[in-house]
Amino acid sequence: MPKQKINKLLIGTNNKGKLREIKNLLPKNIKIHSTSEFSLKSPIENGKTFKENSLLKSKYFSKKTGLLCLADDSGLQIDLLNKYPGIYSARWGGKHGDFYKAIKRVYRQLNRKDKNWKNKKVKARFICALSISYLNKKIACVQSKVEGYISVEPKGKNGFGYDPIFIPKGKKKTFGEMKPFQKYKMDHRYHAFKKIRKFL
Repeated sequence: MPKQKINKLLIGTNNKGKLREIKNLLPKNIKIHSTSEFSLKSPIENGKTFKENSLLKSKYFSKKTGLLCLADDSGLQIDLLNKYPGIYSARWGGKHGDFYKAIKRVYRQLNRKDKNWKNKKVKARFICALSISYLNKKIACVQSKVEGYISVEPKGKNGFGYDPIFIPKGKKKTFGEMKPFQKYKMDHRYHAFKKIRKFL
């Protein structure tokens, strides 16, 4: 990792929603680069955990560009579905990461597992692993989570991914119904950033 103060950083994601959230959490004095500037596709995520996949991405993108890279791997675990989709959260949306399709699949699987699930509080959590790498060297890797429940139907058009079906513990609205400033202070990515901020 370069010794000088960090003034530019590559965000290792092709997910526009993640890129937007991460940009909003980073210090304003850091120049942000995205993988789209380099026409880079994401590597195959063959890790067995969120941390492994996050590191795989930050190292890959850093080696490709020569830039310090921050990468995220995150997903939704649903207890009734044996913690799936988990690390396969994006892949449940098919080749193009269609989360409308992924959400339909979640409800389909829940109905197969327990036709009465809507009358229960189905526990779930969002998990976020963040890593920073320079070339092939890991600088830092952290993980955070936010506990909650699955909404009986999608609600709200804010956020991205599974936000419309996740109700954080102690709240009545889904992430999809919340304004960005309401969501940021409680979500998994924000808490992971609090842990990794000292490395930036």
